[in-house]
Amino acid sequence: MAIKKSLTGFTLVELMLVVIIIGVLVAMVAPRLAGRAEQAKRAAARADIEVNLASALDLYEIDNGTYPEKLEDLMVRPSNALNWKGPYLKKKPLDPWGNPYTYKYPGTRGDYDLISHGKSGAEGAGDEINNLDEETAK
Repeated sequence: MAIKKSLTGFTLVELMLVVIIIGVLVAMVAPRLAGRAEQAKRAAARADIEVNLASALDLYEIDNGTYPEKLEDLMVRPSNALNWKGPYLKKKPLDPWGNPYTYKYPGTRGDYDLISHGKSGAEGAGDEINNLDEETAK
């Protein structure tokens, strides 16, 4: 009695067809997702500026009667802080692109200026996110 071996599996043509279909799907979806990463980073920077860092700065101001001179004062007690109850931040705040936020006290149009220089990381490049005006909040 002879044993019959059955060869099953995918042919090279079938595998190539699957690879081509996956490639077409990736080519259709990738352009739609490409701009989302940058949009998400801008939203994260806005949340840091408007909520996270703003809350830490406001808590510092409530405790000490004035805003800090620099963001590092939120992590390490400065010599001029009378009622410091921090740390108000656990680590140095960096924007989603890995750059430090620019903080200025007193501010030009409010109590303080808080700015992320965006993807470029350069001042005046036009991709800034800040707490200075209503236009950036859109």
